[in-house]
Amino acid sequence: MTPINRADCGTGQLCAAEPSDCDPSTSSSCFFLSAKQSSGRNFDFGLSGESDGYLAATLSLDNILGGNDTTYVCANNNGVVKFFGAVLNNGKLTLRELPVDSVKGKITGRKIQCSFSATVPAQITRVSQLAVTISTGTFNSSTDALGDPSTQLNSLLVNLANPNTTVTNELATNTSSHAITIQQSLTQALLFTVGVLGLTVL
Repeated sequence: MTPINRADCGTGQLCAAEPSDCDPSTSSSCFFLSAKQSSGRNFDFGLSGESDGYLAATLSLDNILGGNDTTYVCANNNGVVKFFGAVLNNGKLTLRELPVDSVKGKITGRKIQCSFSATVPAQITRVSQLAVTISTGTFNSSTDALGDPSTQLNSLLVNLANPNTTVTNELATNTSSHAITIQQSLTQALLFTVGVLGLTVL
């Protein structure tokens, strides 16, 4: 398969990554999805990340993850990539035939990489505005059972057709803002305590 890397990010392909600057061709602890428009709603995708089971890319027509959202799954089937089409609904993946072809993949240790061409879902008014999610989960090679997905990257709606689009991981953003909120609350609590102690001394 063609190596998956950051070479055309921002110019020839849209890229989503966690960490945001990671390069899947060199870094092992890196979750990466690239999308390159070939025509209309047809895109070429590259997916890379570490998992003992499967790696998945989900495309959502809104910012609410899991309403029968189209999901492309690349699983580690005893050292060989096995590809599945699926839909994500209420945190569960259900296998589904999807318009996908040209699937290629490779396994290196825990790193799963695959590339494929797909016709993406669309609303009439927004052909390429989709939220992108990268997730991992367990895979049973005997039964083809996919475990519940654990989200590694989740974006807001982005224009897949625009390579220059900046994709931000909302999970990382929410975590850091949550930490700041907690820190501010603790600081306020400490100031309040000091104020009360000051009054007590007086």
